[in-house]
Amino acid sequence: MPRIIVVEDDPAIGEMLTYHLKDLNFDVQLFNDGLDAKNYLTSNNDFDLVILDIMLPGYNGLDLCRELRQLKPDLLIMMLTSLDGEADRVIGLELGADDYLTKPFSVRECQARVKALLRRAQRNPAPSPPKQNTLTFDGLEISIDQHEVLLEGKLIELTAREFNLLTHLAGNAGQVFTRHQLLDTVWGYSHDGYEHTVNTHINRLRKKLKRADKTDYVQTVWGVGYKFAKTN
Repeated sequence: MPRIIVVEDDPAIGEMLTYHLKDLNFDVQLFNDGLDAKNYLTSNNDFDLVILDIMLPGYNGLDLCRELRQLKPDLLIMMLTSLDGEADRVIGLELGADDYLTKPFSVRECQARVKALLRRAQRNPAPSPPKQNTLTFDGLEISIDQHEVLLEGKLIELTAREFNLLTHLAGNAGQVFTRHQLLDTVWGYSHDGYEHTVNTHINRLRKKLKRADKTDYVQTVWGVGYKFAKTN
């Protein structure tokens, strides 16, 4: 039975989410305080998905999202934002949230989003690794077995998803992939409306792989998708 942690300080919304997710036979635990949730989430691993409000007493939801993503790279995180909180949604996605729900939201939409995210985890996606153990480009070295990336000799920290995305693109340097293709291959999941997940991870990769000469290894092919530049 999938286990879901709901972090929401509004009693009505928290109880509504708990009730309707339990109706789908999920094991649900509710936290109303950000600090209590942080203490539990950072010291336990017995959950599959976190539904996280941004505005929380005790500990900010965005800070908690950032910390969870660093500690648990493959954890599923859904953010709850207000209708006028577009900036918060963008920041949440940049910090590594997999999806977001805008308040007010319908019960059916929430249930559908949760089931979709959990299906991704159940498929346990992972792209086929390149045949060679090390991918070498101008200033960039990707070690598949060691799960390490060196940029101009400096070790770059990537999440598991970012590493899989990078190795898939770099292992097929020059080939253009649409967002849907990347969702299907790297995430094992394809669904209209989730392209922002790809965009967010691409943006984070670019920031982490930014060179002094501002060369982008991952390039946008306008109207199509993304490709890894052939620089070796």
